[in-house]
Amino acid sequence: MQRNIIWASFAGLLSFSSTLFAQDLTGIWQQIDDKTGSPKALIDIRKEQNGTFTGKITKITPRPGYTPREKCVDCPSPYTNQPILGLDVFKNLKSDGENVYSGGKILDPLSGKIYNLKGKQSANGKRLLLRGYIGISAIGRTQTWIRQD
Repeated sequence: MQRNIIWASFAGLLSFSSTLFAQDLTGIWQQIDDKTGSPKALIDIRKEQNGTFTGKITKITPRPGYTPREKCVDCPSPYTNQPILGLDVFKNLKSDGENVYSGGKILDPLSGKIYNLKGKQSANGKRLLLRGYIGISAIGRTQTWIRQD
């Protein structure tokens, strides 16, 4: 009996410590293009009052041969004709446990499409793998974002 109490206490402590040491997404992240491998933009991720995360474009990274758009032309309402710089590109991403996130929606401001979003942060908190998809996550794209601060 006493052994079960000790084991339950130990398991509870482990559970508490894993949430205590889970990385927080808040901060500045460099978005890396999954097709070219080049930096695309800086995204400021903030935690909302309801505990979800939102990411805003704070800087568009210059790339050779690319002229950035100023407005989200093909985007659905409420994003239509909004400036891309300062745009909340993803919303409602929530923690599903230690360094795993889901339930968000991400906007591709170049195509105007909105995708389901899930993510996984590296154990050291320096990399974030975000997967945008429609329907099932096997059909989608993954980008690596790198922490800047």
